[in-house]
Amino acid sequence: MRRQLNTLYVTTDGAWLRKDGANVVMEVDRDERVRLPAHMLEGLVCIGRVGISPPLMGYCMEQGISISHLTSQGRFQARVEGPVSGNVLLRRAQYRASDDPVRCAAIVRHVLIGKIHNQRAVLARGWRDHGSGIPDVPAFQHALKRLKHIPRRLLQEHDVDVLRGREGEAAKSYFGVFDQLIRVDVPALRFSGRNRRPPRDAFNALLSFFYTLITHDCRSALETVGLDPAVGFLHRDRPGRPSLALDLAEELRPLLGERMALSLINRRQLNERDFQVFDNGAVLLKEQARKTALVAYQERKREQLGHAFLEEKVDIGLLPFLQAQLLARHLRGDLDGYPPFLWK
Repeated sequence: MRRQLNTLYVTTDGAWLRKDGANVVMEVDRDERVRLPAHMLEGLVCIGRVGISPPLMGYCMEQGISISHLTSQGRFQARVEGPVSGNVLLRRAQYRASDDPVRCAAIVRHVLIGKIHNQRAVLARGWRDHGSGIPDVPAFQHALKRLKHIPRRLLQEHDVDVLRGREGEAAKSYFGVFDQLIRVDVPALRFSGRNRRPPRDAFNALLSFFYTLITHDCRSALETVGLDPAVGFLHRDRPGRPSLALDLAEELRPLLGERMALSLINRRQLNERDFQVFDNGAVLLKEQARKTALVAYQERKREQLGHAFLEEKVDIGLLPFLQAQLLARHLRGDLDGYPPFLWK
């Protein structure tokens, strides 16, 4: 159980939450594990098999404390709130910001600063760990410099379309040298550029699989904090598309997408036999490969890293929820700007 931004995240399977006086108590097999002051809570997120006593649920409803339930895999199930909820006000603020070119551009700018910063972090770690094996050092170093410079240019831009153009420049530099991070000399596992719908090589198939998982987690996080996953800023409205979930996923893709794919390939946890090629050229993961990738993804989410804005260690699996909360706080006016996730 961890408390982040005054929201209590309960991830222990079989946990039982109850109210004892002015405190919230978590028990496992009737053994008290945690005790926290109830007045400090703003939200309660239960992940997996977590039970809540009726008195605690009643207290949360009276105090306007939302309770969200997710599966152990992070899929959103339900959100319980009392009769007075700030959801409608938050969503109105979200819709106004999405329609306001100035506010929309400000949020997009910070999302892209986070994304490009984290893309550069992937390359920098590759250089730090395996710099001697980089085939084209000048091109790789040039990409690192470009990805350091582009976020500074974003600070001077105030038009969403121009910001998207800068994102495209960063992607070209990033993916242009990405194949140099692959240390397996198997042609079928090399990366020649990003392609999708459908992916046409093994590495892109793996990226698309992880991107889907990340977007799924971001959608659950947005629903948990009360934001509308369909109304975004970088990704515009389109029927059936979770635009805001795609926005939120951008900052997390380098860490949970590209870095994860590199690890599975370079550690030979997946090989060319784990992918199926179809007649139309599409390449997809076979069933066992999907299981391998999913297990690795869930294990990664249980690890911790430092959050630059919060200045504390957090579970990687909570990043979508923390970023969704920070975005909600910005939209409510509690934060001057949206603080993106910056991977160190």
